[in-house]
Amino acid sequence: MQDLLQVGAITSTHGLRGEVKVFPTTDDPKRYKKLKKVILDTGKQQLDIEIEGVRFFKQMVIVKFKGIDDINAVEQYKGAKLFVTRKDAVPLQEDEYFFADLVGLCAVSDENEELGTVTQILQTGANDVYVIKPQQGKEILVPAIKECIKEVDLAGGKIVIHLLPGLREET
Repeated sequence: MQDLLQVGAITSTHGLRGEVKVFPTTDDPKRYKKLKKVILDTGKQQLDIEIEGVRFFKQMVIVKFKGIDDINAVEQYKGAKLFVTRKDAVPLQEDEYFFADLVGLCAVSDENEELGTVTQILQTGANDVYVIKPQQGKEILVPAIKECIKEVDLAGGKIVIHLLPGLREET
């Protein structure tokens, strides 16, 4: 499991007072209101940085970092990713998982057939969809619903799936 979880990426500066526009990579951007600090990753270095203020504009989050008070000081961070430690992450409810923990799991059918590896999670309006890449053949798209996801074993590195009719093309 990863110790750092990505919560956003800085897309651009906002105004002249050191604010940035952040594209949130969390399912609920309102969680930014509860964040006190983040780890800013420029690709070359990681900085622990405190959040001074948060507001929302369309699908973006406007963030003001403590001690960065002008556009020139914050401009260098465009494109940087924002992370939180697992300890600072929002607590999960039962049967909730961080995407970072699911990607890479071995997918096995409830009939003990190895299906492939979870490579991606797509967020749709109704429910998430797990993308499973088999060693050969086409990807399998599995809706993240109780009828399909039977067990998630993070410690064992696998996810048990019931394939509903039509989820996989027969070859």
